[in-house]
Amino acid sequence: MDELKAILDSTHDGMIAVNHEGIITLFNKAAENLLQIEAEKVIGKPVDKTIPNTRLHIILKTGKEELNQEQQLNDRVRIITNRVPIFDNKSELIGAVAVFRDISEIIELTEQISDLKSIRSMLEAIINSSNDAISVVDEHGKGLMINPAYTKLTGLTPEDVINKPADVDISEGESMHMQVLRTRKPVRGVHLKVGPKRRDVVVNVAPVIVDGQLKGSVGIIHDTSEIKKLTEELEKARRIIRTLEAKYTFDDIIGKSEKMMIAIETAKNAASTHATVLVRGESGTGKELFAHAIHNASDRKFHQFVRVNCAAISDNLLESELFGYEEGAFTGAKKGGKKGFFEMASGGTIFLDEIGELELNTQAKLLRVLQEKEIVRVGGTKPIPVDVRVISATNVDLEKAVKNGKFREDLYYRLNVVPIMIPPLRERKSDIPFLVNHLLKKLNMEYGRNVDHVSTEVLQIFLDYSWPGNVRELENVLGRSMINMRYNESVIEDYHLPLLGKVNVSNSQEKVNQLFLAEPIVPLNEIIEKTEKNYIEQVLKKAKGNKTKAAQWLGISIRNLYYKLEKYGLDF
Repeated sequence: MDELKAILDSTHDGMIAVNHEGIITLFNKAAENLLQIEAEKVIGKPVDKTIPNTRLHIILKTGKEELNQEQQLNDRVRIITNRVPIFDNKSELIGAVAVFRDISEIIELTEQISDLKSIRSMLEAIINSSNDAISVVDEHGKGLMINPAYTKLTGLTPEDVINKPADVDISEGESMHMQVLRTRKPVRGVHLKVGPKRRDVVVNVAPVIVDGQLKGSVGIIHDTSEIKKLTEELEKARRIIRTLEAKYTFDDIIGKSEKMMIAIETAKNAASTHATVLVRGESGTGKELFAHAIHNASDRKFHQFVRVNCAAISDNLLESELFGYEEGAFTGAKKGGKKGFFEMASGGTIFLDEIGELELNTQAKLLRVLQEKEIVRVGGTKPIPVDVRVISATNVDLEKAVKNGKFREDLYYRLNVVPIMIPPLRERKSDIPFLVNHLLKKLNMEYGRNVDHVSTEVLQIFLDYSWPGNVRELENVLGRSMINMRYNESVIEDYHLPLLGKVNVSNSQEKVNQLFLAEPIVPLNEIIEKTEKNYIEQVLKKAKGNKTKAAQWLGISIRNLYYKLEKYGLDF
């Protein structure tokens, strides 16, 4: 038992064991340090009389385990506890054990094992209660013991590991068990991939040496794949979610069509109130532009404007970004916690873009903010008042989403106090000349060009096109056209345009229909080749035989174009 005591005293996990009468039989060094109680004062005494807030006597009564229970010991120490009953081979309750750790620190576990058989019952109870994956091998590198957390992490069962070589679980890297057995020195923080699913892990392995003799080694395996995934997701979210001051005003919104003037007038009226605004419209119509303008025309313009793209980040991360979190709320949480975007925007405006993509549980929490004007941080309980003007935007049919149960009806009415409908560009084509002039000035500054206007032919193409990408697509087409121009050219002609902007959708569809209705019916590859040949021929005619320009328009290499010319017998 001295060896067992030495082993248990070497771990950083606090351990308390009692017999079936509730008398303390084990009280290790870590328990002394965490509870500030000397072992000699409690060993042999009833646990419920000597250990504050213990529940081991209750475990003895119920025979049921209690896992992952958090408890505040004092101002500086918070622990997490696993309490499990201990049964003998006849399923008789012989005692209970509590294993607890200081979750404010990184736990190190080093087991020293001398006689595994004599302490197996107690050792299995301790190891199986750990949340970290643990594997034990003998001095020859053969597997002796694993715990349930190990199986959950690696996907390997005891049958896959026990009495098998130590490297049976390694899918990438070298077995640290074998290295430790060779060198008799511990290793820490080694990155490996384990199991059939190649899980990313960090391992700590220590030798078990008793009286100078090597008895085996113990490995603690920490799963880092989920942390790595969340870190990557968080970094992605930080690139997409940005906090900024509103930089657009109503002067930046171009449009004199009737539908656009109605949208602008509604937005200006909304800006003079604190009402919640819902901006609706297709992608690329300028919903964010309206949000900026409303903020800058309001009495909140000297406070923060915060934009959040609700579709660009997973639901669990979005909650902590919106509402913030308390210190210790989750692994990796910053010391002191962090403010969420609602707190940051207090006094100003928060713009929730793509609001229709919110998960239902986040919708419920957002509804509480709108109703109570207060938030509760993740991991916290204290309500924090916030004074925030909410502007949301979506291209989703929210009425249909409400009907299908994907969007809360009560939240819909809270957001839809002042609805603003931005018309798509195809419904306000009279605005296209004004938009072109405005965008050319903007792009000239960005590209260092001096483009004056577009030709009459180009303007007619713009008026005939349906613009599925709306104003954003128009800006993209103008920008790509500028790239195709020489520096001394100041007018965008039709041959400068990218092909996408010149496709007559109705005429193209009619040609496709004619091909499909042609008699007799021929194999698909012949139709594709015929269509490709005719299209390349038309593009070359448009490019006046300039193969370099034609290849650029077609989005293929000049070498590939020559190959197709030879294939189809085209002579240009």
